[in-house]
Amino acid sequence: MLKSAFRKIEKNTNLILHSDQGWQYQMKQYQQILKDKGIRQSMSRKGNCLDNAIIENFFGIIKSELFYLEKFSSVNHLKEQITKYITYYNNDRIKLNLNGMSPVKYRAHYCQI
Repeated sequence: MLKSAFRKIEKNTNLILHSDQGWQYQMKQYQQILKDKGIRQSMSRKGNCLDNAIIENFFGIIKSELFYLEKFSSVNHLKEQITKYITYYNNDRIKLNLNGMSPVKYRAHYCQI
């Protein structure tokens, strides 16, 4: 998976890769591969599930608003729908805790202040 992703991104793109503390993510070889590509590694703190709360919340939302509501004819169809949903989620889907704005509109509004 990592090699496939590396074919699509350039070196030193200032990316951060977040993971839990699984043994594979702690291996020096894995960490060196990320470093060579210019990717900063971020790991959850040991035993702290709150570090992943934001992404776990998003996964729950995408499953309930997309995955469970539709039948997918292929993996490619699923990928297309996930891409469309993420665009919708970031640009159009309003959230009450973001003052009724989408995430993109919220960031744009509050970054100007």
